[in-house]
Amino acid sequence: MLHRHLSISLPMTILEPATKKGITLVTNTAKKIIAAIAAIPLALGIASCSTTTSSSSETATTVKIGVADASKAYWTTLKDLAAKEDITLDVVGFTDYQQPNPALTDGSLDINQFQHLLFLANYNENAGQDLTPIGATFVYPLGLYSSKHTALADIPQGGSVAIPNDATNQSRALLVLQGAGLISLKDGGTAFSTPDDIIADQSKVQVTTVNANQTANSLQDVDAAVINQNYLKDAGIDATSALYSDADSNLSDPYINVFAVRAADKDNPTLLKIVELYNTPEITDQVKADSDGTAVQKTDVSAADLQSILATLQEQIRAAS
Repeated sequence: MLHRHLSISLPMTILEPATKKGITLVTNTAKKIIAAIAAIPLALGIASCSTTTSSSSETATTVKIGVADASKAYWTTLKDLAAKEDITLDVVGFTDYQQPNPALTDGSLDINQFQHLLFLANYNENAGQDLTPIGATFVYPLGLYSSKHTALADIPQGGSVAIPNDATNQSRALLVLQGAGLISLKDGGTAFSTPDDIIADQSKVQVTTVNANQTANSLQDVDAAVINQNYLKDAGIDATSALYSDADSNLSDPYINVFAVRAADKDNPTLLKIVELYNTPEITDQVKADSDGTAVQKTDVSAADLQSILATLQEQIRAAS
C-alpha cells in the first residue's frame, strides 16, 4: 500500500520563569545544557524507515509512527483500532532517543510518541525546527534502582550512580538524586542542571553518565542507576522496586509525554484520530498495567495547552542562550 507523507503552528498552565511545582526552569546553568545538546546529530540515517514523497493530501492510508517501546502490546492494540478506521499504522521502533525527531523532521515518520515536552523544546531550539505536540499521554516517574542495595541508606559514601546522558533526562535524573538526598546541586537544581552543577563536598555519591538504553545494564557496575521506565521491564526490573522516584514530586508540565508532528500537520484529522484512539481505555489501561500502575495519565491536557507550554519552554531556552 502506498505510503504518502502527510502535510498537516506552534503556538492550562504557563510555566513561571522562577518556579513551578517544585522545580526552577531557568537559571544561568541553562547555558551549559543548551551548549551541550547543540552537538546532537540532526540528520541520522534511519534504516527502519522507508523514504516517502511529499503530498498535500489531508488523509493517508498509512501512518508511520516512531516510538521507543515498539515491542509493547498496546501498539498492536492501537494498530488494530486504527485498522477499523481504515488507517494502516506502521510502528517504527527506535532504541536511541536522538533519532525519532530527525526522522519526523525529514519526513521518514508522520508522527512520533516517545518524549516529554522539555526534550521536544530542546530539540526544536537546537535543530531550528517546529515539531508540535498534538496530544498528551502520561508522566512516567523517573526512579533510582539498584541490584546491590535495598534502601537508600545502604548506598555508601562515595558510591557510584549512573544516569542518562541525554540533556533533559540527565537534568531530571539529577533532580531525582537530589530529592533522594544523594547529591546537592547549585542554585537548588533546575530543569537545565548538568553534572557540573553537583556540589561535590555536599554530595554522597559520584555520578556517571551513560546512554539511556544502557542505564539498566550498568547496574552490575554501579551502586544504583536512574532508569527510564520503558527500559525496566525488558531488563526484568520491577518498577515498584525503586529506591526513590519523583512520582510524588509534582514535576508536571515539562515532563508530560506527547505525540509530536510537524507543525504543518497539527490539524491533520488522521493524526488526531491516532491520538484519540490511543486515549481509549483499551490502550491506556494496558499502558498503566505495563508501568505496574506507576504511569500518571495526562490525556486531559489539551493540544493547545501543550503547545503553549512548549512555546514557553522554548522562549526560556532562547532567553538563556
